[in-house]
Amino acid sequence: MSSDALARARSAYTDRRWATAFAAFREAERTAPLDPRDLDRMAECAHLLHRREEYFAARELAYRRHLGRGDDAAAALSSFWIAVQHLHDGELAHGTGWLQRLERLAPAGGDERLAGYLSLARSFPAAGSGDLAGAARLAVAAARAAHESADPDLAALALHQAGLLRLAEGLVQEGCALLDEAMVVVTADRVSSMVTGIVYCGVVSGCWEVYDIGRAHEWTDAMAGWCATQPEMAGFVGECRVRRAELRQLVGDWVGADALLVGLDDDVDRTSAALAASVRGDLARLQGRWPDADAAYAAAARGGWEPQPGLALLRLARGSTQAAAAMVRRALVEPSAVARRVPLLAAAVEVLLAVRDEPGASAAAEELVGLAERQDSDLVRAVAAQAQARLALAAGRPAEGGAAARRALTTWLRTAVPYEEARARALVAAACHALGDVESAGRERDTAREIFTSLGAGPDVEALDQRARQLLTAREVEVLRLVATGATNRAIAESLVLSERTVDRHVSNILTKLDVTSRAAATSRAVAWQLL
Repeated sequence: MSSDALARARSAYTDRRWATAFAAFREAERTAPLDPRDLDRMAECAHLLHRREEYFAARELAYRRHLGRGDDAAAALSSFWIAVQHLHDGELAHGTGWLQRLERLAPAGGDERLAGYLSLARSFPAAGSGDLAGAARLAVAAARAAHESADPDLAALALHQAGLLRLAEGLVQEGCALLDEAMVVVTADRVSSMVTGIVYCGVVSGCWEVYDIGRAHEWTDAMAGWCATQPEMAGFVGECRVRRAELRQLVGDWVGADALLVGLDDDVDRTSAALAASVRGDLARLQGRWPDADAAYAAAARGGWEPQPGLALLRLARGSTQAAAAMVRRALVEPSAVARRVPLLAAAVEVLLAVRDEPGASAAAEELVGLAERQDSDLVRAVAAQAQARLALAAGRPAEGGAAARRALTTWLRTAVPYEEARARALVAAACHALGDVESAGRERDTAREIFTSLGAGPDVEALDQRARQLLTAREVEVLRLVATGATNRAIAESLVLSERTVDRHVSNILTKLDVTSRAAATSRAVAWQLL
């Protein structure tokens, strides 16, 4: 019976049916001790199923059986995988303990391959201590060892780790080149499925870290295709779906993004579930579904994901400006990765301007500009330009604000990011209006409104209409409402107890402010902007 179960396990493993293989390996182990190489396969299945405890149990048992057979090299590899997983998970004591075992088992010289795995493992605590450059050198040494020993798993892992470390150092071009090389190893060589998943996941996350959306899109699509060939896999599936959802949100497919996030809960992957909840919160907030957004952000926080700046922007949208300001101020003093820092700083500019904290908003915008320069990213530069535009407009410098907003708009148009395009157009409209160019202001405002409406961004439509309503005085709104009924200027004058000449002046001002040439056109624009 054990031999039948083992045969089924090996066959399922070869076919990448991970759940079937894991169950069969476990059945075979209950009957007779598995060969340590089969335990390594069982551990890989557990990892791909996101069964963390079973993964460690299988790896540790394989380690002991490799030692029992006198195969120190194989035992060293088992200790490598245990050490690295603990270190990746932030469990320093466990990870360091297993790293010490790896160091005892790996020979001082002669085995280039094991020396490479040891260098790679050492890069994790080095990075954790803040020595990013030293950690990167260790990962690069591991990549050289992988080349010498022709080990594609080690090559992919080492290049991937070196790339992520270079990105963390701010060396964006070098980091991206290393990540691309890691992906070439994954797609061209015989890399194990577990390593493939690790590298895909890391590369996609790394691209998001530096806002390299083109690369993120390309590798996310590739990862989605890889995941689709393995329906029994649970590990990596969650993050893949979340990243795909983020990309769909970015390009304006909010319905598709929402659909991808359905069913992502803690049973799939707690970390991915928390991230998915945060993205769901952002989508609900942008569409004005306040209770759904609140619930999603609460779920993200319970899962260990800081729901900022989304929660602060939700409070701002609902009028709780002081609560929003307190949230962003607190978040700003806490360390965060670039991918989290960029949207936080952009939100801080909006929120702090709303509470008239110009110095705080200015400091956030300056930091954002500095990040854009270091990251060498067009998208970060566009986010920074948009923040500068808000500051300039708030300070009464419309020419400067308009120029900054147009710089951002150019990037959003080129990268096809419709929501940010509309936000940039709204800023351009505000600048044009402040400079007296009401025709251009109306055109930009109309375009922004069309985009917001097509996306379902109800709160942004309402905010845009509210700003448009503020262009007219209360008396002009009264006059416009009567114009819309078809009343003549004489009739309007009688109704409002004004002189007909005063009504003529009001109508002329209305036509100018709305950038139209006829009463019918004014009525049409007033309806479109919800001014009536």
